[in-house]
Amino acid sequence: MKRFIAFSIMLCILATICCISLPVTSADSAIDITCKSACLVDFSSGQILFEKDSQTHLPVASMVKMMTILLTLEEFEKGNLTDETLISTTENASSMGGSQVFIDPYVEYSAKDMLKSVIMASANDASVALAEHIAGSESSFVTKMNEKAKQLGMNDTNYVNCTGLPAPEQYSCAKDCAIVLKEVAKYDKYHEFSTIWMDELVHPSGRKTELVNTNRLVKYYDGCDGGKTGSTNEAGCCLSATAKRNNFRLISVVIGAKNSQTRFNECSKLFNYGFANFESRTIIDSQKAINNLTINKGKTNSIEVFANEDYSVTTRKGQEAELDVDYQLPKIINAPLKQGQIIGRAIISKDGTLIKEIDLIVKDNVEALSYKDCVDRIATQW
Repeated sequence: MKRFIAFSIMLCILATICCISLPVTSADSAIDITCKSACLVDFSSGQILFEKDSQTHLPVASMVKMMTILLTLEEFEKGNLTDETLISTTENASSMGGSQVFIDPYVEYSAKDMLKSVIMASANDASVALAEHIAGSESSFVTKMNEKAKQLGMNDTNYVNCTGLPAPEQYSCAKDCAIVLKEVAKYDKYHEFSTIWMDELVHPSGRKTELVNTNRLVKYYDGCDGGKTGSTNEAGCCLSATAKRNNFRLISVVIGAKNSQTRFNECSKLFNYGFANFESRTIIDSQKAINNLTINKGKTNSIEVFANEDYSVTTRKGQEAELDVDYQLPKIINAPLKQGQIIGRAIISKDGTLIKEIDLIVKDNVEALSYKDCVDRIATQW
């Protein structure tokens, strides 16, 4: 009997301990998301603010085109493409099924119109036309896509085509889709087209195809200025989108929603959660001088020092960033100095753990004193 009572008491104690030890609500249950996979990411830092199976390998349908868009934007940046560059179409490109703008084969379209067709209307035919122009063939372009994915750290992605049309070996994940959209959203040229709600493509023959932005949030969600939809039977309904309010930009990704409306609702829900609960704080502003540095033997006596890049951190509203910033600079520096010259480092850490290092630079040239300058300066001070 005594043993039974002791055993019962022990069970009660264990049950109490177990109840006390239950984990607090996890980030994954903070929002009710029904799609297969999702994530919410801070644009500036890449910090994940919410995730649900964000690294699960899944088909993502036309969200594959975000990489097609990124490589095309890079060609514009390099000067290999301009708005007026003519893209010669092929039978292969014009025969693509699914979403398309019905381009004619063996004619020429401007690179601007092809890029706009991919960004706004998710055009498979325009995607292949751009791929063939840039790399010679779609397969060669896909090699570039996978190389870029590896470079960006997209370790859970494999591209097989440039359109997102079903292919057994093609997959990505919510986290990787956020990474590529983060890169795309850096380009002003992307936003030149991603924010347009309705437009038209005028074909060389004179006929017209209406273009309607597949991303409804551009019109209906405050601050949304870009994104990419995707929808196939195997992938379900997908959406990656970006929105910005008060210099705080977020990226929201949902994969495998049950229908089109759900993807827009859940992407909006993620945005609402992010904007309501988090804020971005600028730790280092590259446009503001950090210090004035004394110059030895220079034609000027001092110079302003700047960080080479901005650094922001995202925190829950009301919470401190709790970061330490150590500016490592010499007390005095010898001339000459060149614009952009690195003269120190900003060390950002938290609790003794290194977070990031940023170069500190000067933004002006400083010439060294010549012999004549030295004589003149002595004479002036005599």
